[in-house]
Amino acid sequence: MSTFIGTETTAKVETQPRGKMIAYWSVTLLLAAALMLSGIGQLMQYGGNIELVKNLGYPLYVLTILGIWKVLGVIALIVPGFPRLKEWVHAGIFFLMTGAALSHAFASDYGFPIILPLSYAALNIASWALRPKSRKL
Repeated sequence: MSTFIGTETTAKVETQPRGKMIAYWSVTLLLAAALMLSGIGQLMQYGGNIELVKNLGYPLYVLTILGIWKVLGVIALIVPGFPRLKEWVHAGIFFLMTGAALSHAFASDYGFPIILPLSYAALNIASWALRPKSRKL
């Protein structure tokens, strides 16, 4: 009679604290919603986007370029997987938002037009810092 001795294997799953996960998704979804609405508004040339771009001295086709990149960036942030792409998206959002703030500053358009993109840049940094291990390289 043969005896089979089984070995029990356990997988150690490292989980992120619940509070940190809630903070990550709250910040990331807020950032994603703001960027998606902004991107769609730029693609539709809705609201004051045309005047804003003209006042900064940029051509109107910049709205289409920025709108497409924002929408694609939001999709990349939300879908699971692709950690390297998410790193690039976070970098792109940071450069986009700080560049927007600087554009307004150079055009002497102070106040809210500078504060808003910097707040989006801060949300982006928070989202990047709070990301779970599955979204890191």
